[in-house]
This record gives sequence, C-alpha cells and structure tokens, in this order.
Amino acid sequence: MISEPCNKDAIKEVRNVLEYLAKLEGNGIITGQHTQTMEQEELAEIQKITGKLPALCGFELLAYSPNIRLETADEECITEVEQNRGTLEKAWEWAQKGGLITFTWHWFSPIGGKDKSFYTENTDFDVTEAVKEGTTENIALCKDLDYMASLLQPFCDKHIPILWRPFHEAEGEWFWWGAKGPAAAKELYRFMYRYYTEKHHLDNLIWVWNSPVAEGYVGDEYCDIISRDIYPPAHAYGAFQDKYEELMQITEAQKGAALAETGIIPDADELMKTRTPWLWYMTWSKGFVLTEEFNERAALNRLYQHEYAVTLDKLSKVY
Repeated sequence: MISEPCNKDAIKEVRNVLEYLAKLEGNGIITGQHTQTMEQEELAEIQKITGKLPALCGFELLAYSPNIRLETADEECITEVEQNRGTLEKAWEWAQKGGLITFTWHWFSPIGGKDKSFYTENTDFDVTEAVKEGTTENIALCKDLDYMASLLQPFCDKHIPILWRPFHEAEGEWFWWGAKGPAAAKELYRFMYRYYTEKHHLDNLIWVWNSPVAEGYVGDEYCDIISRDIYPPAHAYGAFQDKYEELMQITEAQKGAALAETGIIPDADELMKTRTPWLWYMTWSKGFVLTEEFNERAALNRLYQHEYAVTLDKLSKVY
C-alpha cells in the first residue's frame, strides 16, 4: 500500500501509522471491535473469552450530532442516544493504552428530520444542496462540521491519529448522505475533506473511504485507505477474498484495504493461506460479539490467539 498520506500536512503520527500498515499488509491483520456505550461491554466480553483486547477500537459519535430532536424520537432512538453519550471519554482512555482509534458517525441530519434522522426515510435533507455554498443546507452542514471539528481538535493537539471514516456505506440509499446516489456522496466527502484540511487543519485524520462502488470513489487524492462493510451469513468465517478483489477494482492506486465493519470475524488460517491483505477488520457491536448468534466464542478465541492476528498486546507503538 501507499504510505504517503493524501493530506500533505499530515502529522508525523499519521505517517507512522500508514508506514506500519504498509509493512503489515499481507503479513497480519489488526483485530478491531466497535463499541457504542460507556460500558464497552464488547471489550469486556472479548477479554473474558480470549484474555486479550483488540488492537483497534471503534467509537460511535451518534450522540454528538447537534441536531438530535428527541421530541420526535421513539424509545429505541432515545435509549441509543443516551447510551452513546460520553463515548469520546472512552476514546481518550483507549489512546492512553496505545490502541488504534476509528470513529463511526451516524450523523443525525443537520436540519429537519425526525427520530433517527441519519436514516433517509426520516429526513428530506438534500446532500446536493449541502455542497453548494450559502444554501440553507450548506450553512447547517458547516455548522455541524465546525462542531465536530471542535471535538476532534483536542486529539489533533495531542497528536493522536484517528482512522476517520465519514459517510460510511456511501453506496447505499439508507443513510441521507447516500440518498442521492454515490456520486453525490462523493462530493459530500470531498467537501468535508477540504473543510477539515484547509479550514480546520485536522492533520491527525487518516482518511478512510467506505464503499466498494467505483462510480462513487472519491479519488486517490482524497483518501488514504479504501474500505467496505460486509455482513456475511452467521458463522461463515473466511478470508473474504472476493470482497477484497471487488473493492480493489475502484482504483488502480495501491491503496490499503480494510473491513471497516463486519458482522462475521475473518478466519486467520484462510487469510494466511490466500494472502488476502486486509489491514484490519472491525466487528460490529452488541449481539455480534455478546452472543454466539453470529460468531462462536471458540472461533473468536482461535482468531485472537492466532499468530497472524495483531491484538493490543502485540501492537507495536505506532504513534
């Protein structure tokens, strides 16, 4: 993979992480787990089963969306928001452990919407208007971007690199950022990239694009790593080589690739056998790890004990 960051002003720690990933590619995979509550019960469960912790932890920024309208929300939405509050505190704690950090932002639409307004069905927010300077949608978008930048800035000040994956699953229409198609989502991502690198100078962000659709690819100059989300059938462990090969078709550049979200953990033996060079995987939260419905405990333990898997205790100090 290319270890030179797309942001020429990226801090040394970003470069260190990218160089580490370049050396790891095809020689190991970083274990990862998404969490979305202060309890982080997923980490406790993994440690109980395996005696280890993942090298990468994912944190949910859902509750930091400025335009959450709880008066329009159902009980499920309210509960999810309340459980997510304060998760950045856990990200700070994880950074002190030396683990890698990635953020997922289920972004409640900047204006309007109801209930879980990150879903297209709950908002009429128009992304094609949002990238046009001076529109109502653009003003609202920038206001939210400024607020999120204020939360990311302390990480930048402390030189903590973040695997930043905005507008995830941009190929789909289920989130408002994909509602107008992948080409519109691409322009939205590019707008954020310029806004955060040129205005806010968030030079600690490692830019991760998240979609396997070539039509919507943001371009090599706007991302460091390409990724996709997959949810295979329960217990269908593997190298997911076909998913990797499909993703790599979106660019001719030697971008590293990641399983940014997966419902099913990979099989380390298969990864070694096929040399499918996923950089990391991140299992989704709750039932995907807290039960055996999707991933058996024996399979999880086998993966975490495998020589190919990079767990927190095996992660070299990369920043």
